[in-house]
Formats: sequence, structure tokens, C-alpha cells
Amino acid sequence: MIIDKGIPIKNVYYMLTYAFKELKHNNYENIMGEEFEDIYDLFAEILYLGITCLLKQGLHRQYITQEDELHTLRGKLSIQRTLKKRMSRDTHLVCEFDTFSENNVFNQILKSCVCLLLRHSDVSAVRKTKLRKLMIYFEAVDEIPSSSIRWNMLRYDRNSRTYQMLHSICYFLLQSRLLTTDDGNVKMERFSDEHMNLLFQRFVMEFYKRKHPEYNPRAKQIKWDMSMDENVSVAMLPIMQTDITLTVGQRTLIIDAKYYGRTVQENMGKLTIHSSNLYQIHAYVTNEDRYHTGLVDGLLLYARTSSDIQPDMHFSNHDGNIFMVKTLDLCQDFKKIEEQLEKIPDYQLGS
Repeated sequence: MIIDKGIPIKNVYYMLTYAFKELKHNNYENIMGEEFEDIYDLFAEILYLGITCLLKQGLHRQYITQEDELHTLRGKLSIQRTLKKRMSRDTHLVCEFDTFSENNVFNQILKSCVCLLLRHSDVSAVRKTKLRKLMIYFEAVDEIPSSSIRWNMLRYDRNSRTYQMLHSICYFLLQSRLLTTDDGNVKMERFSDEHMNLLFQRFVMEFYKRKHPEYNPRAKQIKWDMSMDENVSVAMLPIMQTDITLTVGQRTLIIDAKYYGRTVQENMGKLTIHSSNLYQIHAYVTNEDRYHTGLVDGLLLYARTSSDIQPDMHFSNHDGNIFMVKTLDLCQDFKKIEEQLEKIPDYQLGS
């Protein structure tokens, strides 16, 4: 089956195996032989297999602080709230105490994500049944709104490291915009270009990390090449953060990966490269090459669309910096996708 732009869901899974290395191991390998009707169906299966593995180890537990009204003192007494109780002739003590509980954010994220999938119309009935059976083990775990999750605060140790990949999948899903219908039910939008763009960027980065660590693949923050007036704060300037930066021999290649509905824009009847994309990659290259060596190049890499016109061009400036625009066809056999990515670092002007 395929998703928007005709990309086979199996290819999306292969991209995920690069983005999340754990999918290459353990029981996830069986996914490759299955057919999926929808991208959310694929994610449901990944979560099912991952949570099944977690349950064999036991759900992560940690100390959490909770408050309760008790007849005897436990933990720390909340004096102010207890006095209010006494004023209303209630003899209960309001206590704060720590419990070693599975009702923590690690498990709450998983339950919240699974519950969303259970309400999603594009997840097959078979997989919903499998997920519901797992939720029996999450009865003591609360479902939480995605807006309350502080993703940057999550820390993984050896006891919780197995959650990291599953949380990445959950982040991918929960960042979808949620819509509430008139009857109060929650539904998710179709998998958007924004989310595919994040996956596309991460896939390209992880491909080079796995296949060509000698290129030192990294996301790099580029400094502005300008002298600043003492009255102007550098903090006011936008941050220049590359998607992927490779060091190929003496040259540096900056790759800006884009997944759009249209790879070109129309201006007064003329089809052109997205001007904002071109200005961005030009700014990255010229600011990185602050000494005008001509050894820093830029590539706009678009996911191929169904449009009749697909950009494929290259040019250079007076300093010798090479600028390229290419498309990567995600609909083709995945081996050919890998072959196309292998050829990119071998670029040369006039090829």
C-alpha cells in the first residue's frame, strides 16, 4: 500500500529503520514481511511489538509524589490543607508521600499514544484488538494530553533506555495536530508533509551516519559572517542550523532536505525553485565559507513528487562554491534510493 505522493509504506518503514536503529533488531524484523493498509497501521504494529517486549521486562517504575487524605500520617503532612479539613470537621490528614509507581511519564506517553491509535479509523481492527490486550497492563497508568509532555526533559538510563525508540515514534505521532469533533471524540489529521519532512531529514542524516561515518555527518550550527555593531545583539539574528553537513575530502557539503507537496513554485506563470529554500542554502554556504575558499557547497534535496517538472540542476558562484538541486524518488525500490544517496557525495561540477 502507498501513502501521499505514492510512497510505498514499506519504504516508509525502511526510512524508519535508519531513523530508529532498534527497528533493525529483535522482533521488529518480522514487520518487513507484512502488508500495511495505512501509515498509522504500521506505527500501531511497531508500538505493539515494542510494548510487548517492554512487558516481558516489566514496566518502568519510579518514585512519584502523590497526595491523599488518610486517617494516619504517611510521609509529609500538608498542614494548611489539613487545617482546612479540620475546620469543616473532617478528621482526615492530607499527606504527601512518594510511591514506587508505574504511573509515570514514560508509561503515560505510551498509553496516550496507543489510545489515540485505538481511536484512529485507519488502524486495522486486528491491530486495535492486539493493542487493547496490552492496555490491560496499563490500567494503573494515566492518559495525558500531548501538550503536557516535556519531551526535552526526558532522561534515559539503563533501566529505561528501551523506551527511547518507542518515545521517538510516539513523538512523531503525538505531534500530529489533534482535532476534536462535536461529539468530543478525538481524531488525527492525515500524516502530514511536516511529519514526513522530519522523517526525510532524519533518514538522510542516519543513512550517511551508518554508511559513511568517514564523512562526519552532523547537523551544524553556522555562525553569521558579519561584524556586529555593539548595539546589535547576535541573539536577534535567526539561528542557521543545517539538516546535514558532510565533509567529503577537502570539501564541505551542506544538505537541506525538503519534503513538499510541490518541489517548484509558480511566479507570474514561470516555474522556479522555492526562493526561500534557495536563499537559505545560499546563506548557509556563504556564511560557512567565510574565507572564500570555494570549498563549501550546498545541496537542496527534495523528495520527488508527482509533478511533471522535477528540479535537477547545479551552478557555481565566483568563489567556486557549488550549488545543486536534486530530487530523490522515494517511490522506487529502496535499494535504488540507497544507490542514489551513495552517489551524492561524488558530485562534481559539470557531471
